[in-house]
Amino acid sequence: MRAAIFRGPGHLAIEEVDRVAPGPGEIAVTVKAAATCGTDLKSYRRGHPKLFPVLPARFGHEFAGIVSEVGEGVTEFEVGMRVVAANTAPCGHCWACTINRESLCENLQFLNGAFAEEIVIPRALVERNTYRIPDTLAFEAAAPLEPLATVVHGMDESGIGLGDTVVVHGAGPIGLMFVRLATLRGAHVISVDQSAFRLSEALLAGAEQSVDISGLDAAQVDAAIRELTPGGRGADVSIEAVGLPVVWEQAVRALRPGGTAVLFGGTPKGAPFSVDSSAMHYQEYTLKGVFHHAPKYVKTAVDLLASGKVDGMSLISETRPLEALVDSLEDMAAGRGSKYALVP
Repeated sequence: MRAAIFRGPGHLAIEEVDRVAPGPGEIAVTVKAAATCGTDLKSYRRGHPKLFPVLPARFGHEFAGIVSEVGEGVTEFEVGMRVVAANTAPCGHCWACTINRESLCENLQFLNGAFAEEIVIPRALVERNTYRIPDTLAFEAAAPLEPLATVVHGMDESGIGLGDTVVVHGAGPIGLMFVRLATLRGAHVISVDQSAFRLSEALLAGAEQSVDISGLDAAQVDAAIRELTPGGRGADVSIEAVGLPVVWEQAVRALRPGGTAVLFGGTPKGAPFSVDSSAMHYQEYTLKGVFHHAPKYVKTAVDLLASGKVDGMSLISETRPLEALVDSLEDMAAGRGSKYALVP
């Protein structure tokens, strides 16, 4: 079968590989749609020692499809079922899992290989993070389950309440999901980005106002954001959805006294960011780092997609064949699209 094989930064190609039969507790899934994401792009360009400790490796982790074979002992799934799965499963017994912090699990089991004709889902993921999806949900719309689950986690940590003013910094796929979920919670949402196209997408997702910060310096950005908040005080909740230290700093500066910053986007390893310690103290800010997801967030994300409360198709810029994977990652890097659905 055809599958994407990653051999190191910049070396990714569709190759012919042997099909693998599912073992006990596992299921094989014919991939009907696999979605690109920012982690794919970063991994393609610079590698990812946590996701790909051994090379060469299968590539991709957002997908939906049809069960093609079940391993011994599997009772919850059968051939022909339409399913979607997350990209990890926590172990359930490390210190983090035992204190209900499963996103910090020391033994997360990762799943890669979505950009292929078929993928085998390991037992742990079959048991905890794989779900049947209705016929009404398109495979392309279901594929972005994993990033939505992480955003659900961010929302759970945010404390956003009815009527709050929320500023979302970044209007890529993650930012758009935050806009949508914050709107569903009854917040007044302001979207901030450098792209007029992405900001128009944010307005469609539910943002009531937008701030185009292209060409502005930091002081001008801060002023433009605060001008749209009640009394010019700043945001109740400020969400960073880009993954750059400079935007982390921007998100903190946008807070009102007593506000909360959700620092969501993953930054390069070792990258520091600065906080005004006096403002942190006297304004009583709360800063929260948020990483990954847990099974309860995955389940909520599946329900949001299946119900149509979150339109997964709205996150997909274009549907393409599997062979367009590298071109799609390059198009993401150039800002020509946010997410692409690849159909083997």
